Amino acid sequence: MADPQNQHTLLLDVITIGRASVDLYGQQTGSRLEDVASFAKSVGGCPANIAIGTARLGLRSALLTRVGDEHMGRYIREQMLREGVSDQGLVTDSERLTALVLLSVENDKTFPLIFYRENCADMALCEDDVDPDFIRSARAIVVTGTHFSRPTTDAAQRKAMRLIKEAGGKVVFDIDYRPNLWGLAGHAAGESRYIASDAVSNHLRSVLADCDLIVGTEEEVMIASGEGELLAALKTIRALSSATIVLKRGPMGCIVYDGPISDDLEAGIVGKGFPIEVYNVLGAGDAFMSGFLRGWLGGETLQTSATWANACGAFAVSRLLCSPEIPTFEELQFFLNNGSKHRALRKDEAINHVHWATTRRRDIPLMMTLACDHRLQFEDIATRTGADPARIRDFKVLAVKAAAKVAGGRDGYGMLIDEKHGREAMFEFARHPFSWMGRPVELPGSRPLRFEFSQDLGSQLVEWPVDHCIKCLCFYHPDDPAELKAEQQQKLRTLFEAARKVGRELLIEIIAGKHGKLGEDTIARALEELYALGIKPDWWKLEPQASAAAWQNIERVINANDPYCRGVVLLGLEAPLADLEVAFAATADAPVVKGFAVGRSIFAHAAEQWLAGRMTDQAAVDDMAQRFEQLTKAWLAARDRRAA
Repeated sequence: MADPQNQHTLLLDVITIGRASVDLYGQQTGSRLEDVASFAKSVGGCPANIAIGTARLGLRSALLTRVGDEHMGRYIREQMLREGVSDQGLVTDSERLTALVLLSVENDKTFPLIFYRENCADMALCEDDVDPDFIRSARAIVVTGTHFSRPTTDAAQRKAMRLIKEAGGKVVFDIDYRPNLWGLAGHAAGESRYIASDAVSNHLRSVLADCDLIVGTEEEVMIASGEGELLAALKTIRALSSATIVLKRGPMGCIVYDGPISDDLEAGIVGKGFPIEVYNVLGAGDAFMSGFLRGWLGGETLQTSATWANACGAFAVSRLLCSPEIPTFEELQFFLNNGSKHRALRKDEAINHVHWATTRRRDIPLMMTLACDHRLQFEDIATRTGADPARIRDFKVLAVKAAAKVAGGRDGYGMLIDEKHGREAMFEFARHPFSWMGRPVELPGSRPLRFEFSQDLGSQLVEWPVDHCIKCLCFYHPDDPAELKAEQQQKLRTLFEAARKVGRELLIEIIAGKHGKLGEDTIARALEELYALGIKPDWWKLEPQASAAAWQNIERVINANDPYCRGVVLLGLEAPLADLEVAFAATADAPVVKGFAVGRSIFAHAAEQWLAGRMTDQAAVDDMAQRFEQLTKAWLAARDRRAA
């Protein structure tokens, strides 16, 4: 590694260089690519995947590449930042499009893919894009095979290699051999992993001497060496380079060679594979490299590095996508410490929950929400004032403007908006930089719980924006009759499964006080029953509690069952603002409470006056903004007292 005395000046652990694309994965598995009907989008390309994987595992990573000046290029940049990857090395190319890849899982051995890479942005990377100061800020760089296939990208990688070596850093070579990206196969041969080529081998051999770590499969080791037999390939690479060589062997794990190559292939550091079901091999090597680098750059032994690499590869092959499936370091440690009873890791609920909770799109430590997702209440006001119910949608747009006025672009503000009357309000919401958006799915007032538009929630939720949170109100009391509880529990479990299936966050609102006594342990018992069913929402929305003991009981249950829960938000139940301020203060010893989601206490007066024609648009906005701001100030003051 670089001089330890200079480590404090190094901003990055690793910079990966090369391909960055948008993967479009067929969602119908067991199908030909010709028959796939819908696709899931994610960041792809070996270096991009490794940048994300190493960041998830705790390294300070960056990606050096080009992306197009269009929606897909912006998506890659934004996703990198969400994942904690520096975008300092991302160059925007105004002349070329971001590369795309179409992929599918036909069966456990066939994974067709098509590269859309004609004159794409990342293949225009050139020496001028390689900033010396940027390269010198890292401990290591990862160069990749595809970017040695064209003169300009080859020159860019070689410049980066020269700079990092001069700075005392390390060069990692992921052979990443794709024959058709070297022009050796047609567009339909994207799945092909090996075609012998003297031209390619001669080119890659010239890279080896400057490498400190070389990683590849058996086929990749042979193409890099020019040999047609594995042992000879390893010996040829060793003759050209003193680098540590890592031979990837799929389900058999890997072998690490850190010295001379003997005639016994097994005479290296053997990293055993994990016995898991192969679901999709695409991206497994990138996950493997991420795990190995986490150990290698983190000062772990080669044996530990190999174990981490194999475990990360196991996660990837057991799941559908590439970069989204790479584990976080917390998830990796959970798996290594606890194992799994499932050969198909994607079916392990405990591991999946750690993965979900540690890869959320953003941190939301504070939630101050204006709830205007009410439907029956607005319809009642319209009936009472003689207003056309169609005007409800216009009022909800005003509510969004009021919330935006208070938020002023700051973090921690959100809204609850319904689909029935709030479609235009959602459009208005999207024009402002709020932190959070929730949408209800319950049929208003239903007990037992029913969903509003369809009992088949999966087909409904897949159409939602990915950052919209599902909100479901359930009138649930732990002392309800057993039959009623069982029915409501089944509905909530179905909802939880649907939320996880489509990748949307979930807020469950529990109101117990309307159908029974509210004691110090009532809500805690309700949550315990739902947790026992495996229901782990991202948020709970709960009514104010009468005592500090009640909040302590709630917090104890949440922490014991789901330490990854985002927290609790308080609901208002049309309480006067003064009462809500008292309720806020009562949470001083309950750090699990992260904010509030209040509606009628804020909008009821304005809605009554505006729908009756006695208040202007601006007056309604100002009235709601004043009340919302009063509550936000009260909450922030309560939080400050808690911190003190």
